Amino acid sequence: MPATQTSLVVIRGNSGSGKTTLAKAIREAYGQRGLAIVSQDVVRREMLRELDVPGGVNIGLIKTICLHALTHGHHVVLEGILTGSRYGGMLDGLRRDHQGPATFFYMDVPWEETLLRHETRPQRSQFTPQQMAEWFKERDLLPGGYEHLLDHSLSVEGATQHILQTSGLASTPSGSPRPGAM
Repeated sequence: MPATQTSLVVIRGNSGSGKTTLAKAIREAYGQRGLAIVSQDVVRREMLRELDVPGGVNIGLIKTICLHALTHGHHVVLEGILTGSRYGGMLDGLRRDHQGPATFFYMDVPWEETLLRHETRPQRSQFTPQQMAEWFKERDLLPGGYEHLLDHSLSVEGATQHILQTSGLASTPSGSPRPGAM
């Protein structure tokens, strides 16, 4: 068991809202060691090549990856659409099963802004605005009221600092490798 408590940060929101960019900015601001990014897209689309379906294999695998990293001394930023109807039970279980702090954020980005952000993404040609419109769910908040809303007017830097402060990661020592880390 690690000597220090690990933190879980979950960033949810619609496709194109800026979740991946924000997760990378958090890791950059924190330091390159000791903070893992777990991306729903990487697990579901790249590792498994699975459709986003209820009960999909990716759902349990995401939880397993997060808990494994957390219990082995890594802070975790989990990012993805993570639709409440499909992933809510897993996210609630992850929050309960993790022994340290867990802070959840929802990117509150309106449809018009989502389309503008989508045009700046490398994968903008992989899916159309029409497909994104089918996936879009306005304020798909989890029950319980524990998610923090990230307003679309926040800059990446502002959202990064807000998450680091709110989650407690701003006061966590960064940059020093754990025993056994490369």
